Amino acid sequence: MIKTRLVGLLSHAKKYIVYTILWQWAALLSQVLAVFSIAALLERVVYGTVTVPVLERTIVILLLVVVMRFICERMGTRSSYLACVDVKRILREKIYEKMLRLGTSYSEQVSSSEVVQVSTEGVEQLETYFGKYLPQLFYSLIAPLTLFVILCRVSLKASIILLICVPLIPISIVGVQKIAKKLLNKYWSIYTGLGDSFLENLQGLTTLKIYQADQQKADEMDVESQNFRRITMKVLTMQLNSTSVMDIVAYGGAAIGMAVAVSEFLKGNIDVAGTLCIVLLASEFFLPLRLLGSFFHIAMNGMAASDKIFKILDLPEPQTGEKTLPDGALDISLKHVHFSYEKDREILKGIDLELPAGSFVSLVGESGCGKSTIAGILSAKNHGFTGEITIGGCPLAEVNEADLMKHVVLVRHNSYVFKGTVEENLKMAKPDATKAEMEAVLEKVNLLGFLQTQDGLQTKLQERASNLSGGQCQRLVIARALLKDAEVYIFDEATSNIDVESEELIMQVIHEIAKTKTVLLISHRLANVVDSDQIYFLKDGEITESGKHEDLMQQNGAYRHLYDSQMALENYGKEGNAS
Repeated sequence: MIKTRLVGLLSHAKKYIVYTILWQWAALLSQVLAVFSIAALLERVVYGTVTVPVLERTIVILLLVVVMRFICERMGTRSSYLACVDVKRILREKIYEKMLRLGTSYSEQVSSSEVVQVSTEGVEQLETYFGKYLPQLFYSLIAPLTLFVILCRVSLKASIILLICVPLIPISIVGVQKIAKKLLNKYWSIYTGLGDSFLENLQGLTTLKIYQADQQKADEMDVESQNFRRITMKVLTMQLNSTSVMDIVAYGGAAIGMAVAVSEFLKGNIDVAGTLCIVLLASEFFLPLRLLGSFFHIAMNGMAASDKIFKILDLPEPQTGEKTLPDGALDISLKHVHFSYEKDREILKGIDLELPAGSFVSLVGESGCGKSTIAGILSAKNHGFTGEITIGGCPLAEVNEADLMKHVVLVRHNSYVFKGTVEENLKMAKPDATKAEMEAVLEKVNLLGFLQTQDGLQTKLQERASNLSGGQCQRLVIARALLKDAEVYIFDEATSNIDVESEELIMQVIHEIAKTKTVLLISHRLANVVDSDQIYFLKDGEITESGKHEDLMQQNGAYRHLYDSQMALENYGKEGNAS
């Protein structure tokens, strides 16, 4: 029941575990002293030989024992607490560092809800494992041996009987462990699955309400909750049954030891004091292991949680290089690039694409053709591509991911805006940004005027900036990107799902950025890409057409067909509004 990897990972907590054991052992010795003193006094009472000095000495010893026990309990609790604090801090740091190393692609391998659950509830379970279970495990081995060494001088026979009965509790624990391990692994799988469903339904609650599908999801959650309730009851039943078995073994063993001690007394082999010592201390052979059994189930839950933690810590990390990108304008080149999310479904099929430094290049095509996949690859979100990609002449695979983030900014249609103030969100891009710099980028996206009617940079934002309109939220995202002042900007459907006025404002900003930076614009609306230096038309994972807008229109291919269709639809909409 000692997971060596877990103990090795949390080596800082070892000293506190040792301290806890030593304080428990000291408390046991003080208890033994108290028992021997009381037994000696009672023997004198039986034979009528009690004297005042003996009574005073016994009282002093008992007072000292009480003080000693208080100190031991207090210091033992403190050591246990320090072990718990150390464990939680180290584990959460390890998980956090792992997520940073996994980078933006972490969601390909593990869900956010599982990371949250393991980092909170899972780590809390391991708090008991280190703070209570491990110290108790070692103390449970030391206590019976200590008592045997002391009591064997009183009655070797009774001491041997007690010592022989002690291993029956660990044997019962091992038997329970085999059942508990499988059961608790299943418990954690159902628990994390329920968390996934809850988080997804909570985030999509508005959509569920719109389509009146909330009852269906509620019914599905009820089924999952019932499954979780059933597995929880199985775990509790297992714990109750195993506790009953350990109680029978513990108290049965103590009773046998007491019976042997009384038998030896009746035979005249030990005196009254010796008999009382064995009777009073017999339960101490078993109580540490009995207490260990009560911690055992929580420890097993912690062990199951540790499997989940190590599953995260063992996730393969994307290979990141050590090279840094040169300062100044950067060109990007993709040659024969292939990519698949699944082995049997290729998304990109030999992409050749050039983004000269300081150019304005657009990538267009119907939904699902692979546009956003290319954006994800260039921003290090998608790994595992084949082919050659260079940025500023440096192979993408050899570029340090942190340095790549400094030079390449990806702006999506759903980029995250955090709860807090406008200033706090902007300073994520540039922590040392001045008020003038922040107001300048807000002015560029035509958002400063609105914010000045509120609280300026200190305007409070709700979660996902739900107190802003869609267009205002997207303009804030672009203002944050502008403050970053990167060399390469990738706009992935940055104007989708917003009003026409905001779309026009954002396109003006993008065209302004394109005058000094390398810009890749991914757009479903071809009217936005007309002024691009180069347009690539993507279809089924392949670039089928490329060139300027005029050239593509003359080719009379898929690009022109899609452009004409969109223009006809927009003109029809304008005529309908006019009438």
